[in-house]
Amino acid sequence: MESTSLDLPDSVQRVVACLQQAGHSGEVVMLAETGKTSAEAAAGLGCSVAEIAKSVVFRRLSDDAAVMVVASGANRVDEHKVAAQTGPLGKANAAFVREKTGYAIGGVCPVGHPTALIMLIDQDLFRYSRVWAAAGHPHAVFPLTPQQLQQMTGAPLADIAQQ
Repeated sequence: MESTSLDLPDSVQRVVACLQQAGHSGEVVMLAETGKTSAEAAAGLGCSVAEIAKSVVFRRLSDDAAVMVVASGANRVDEHKVAAQTGPLGKANAAFVREKTGYAIGGVCPVGHPTALIMLIDQDLFRYSRVWAAAGHPHAVFPLTPQQLQQMTGAPLADIAQQ
């Protein structure tokens, strides 16, 4: 069910505005069931789990900076591979994630953050012509190409998958 009305939650409206500013259509799909996990989102969309661009947030230990990895839903993020590029990492709790990204866990969007984040994009997402990312709410997702994701975030591609 596609939705672009003002009936969308505030956080989703912020994402739509951010997407449109970046030249994206702003298309957001509201899932009937939650899309908090990659598997739930994929089931709701009828796509593979690998086509879900999940946002995983870590806390860099040296300065408390947020490090976001936008990963294929099929991949488990290898914290050591990420830390090799960003510095030592710690877990990010729900309050940290909301403060740094502006979104609650389960709906963390790869764009539209209150401040710049350190970001990496899973190179495996580039195997797909279209991926789906959270749009600021556990039921909201939006489609984009991996190239659009990289253009919107400015994040480098990285090998982040755990073997």
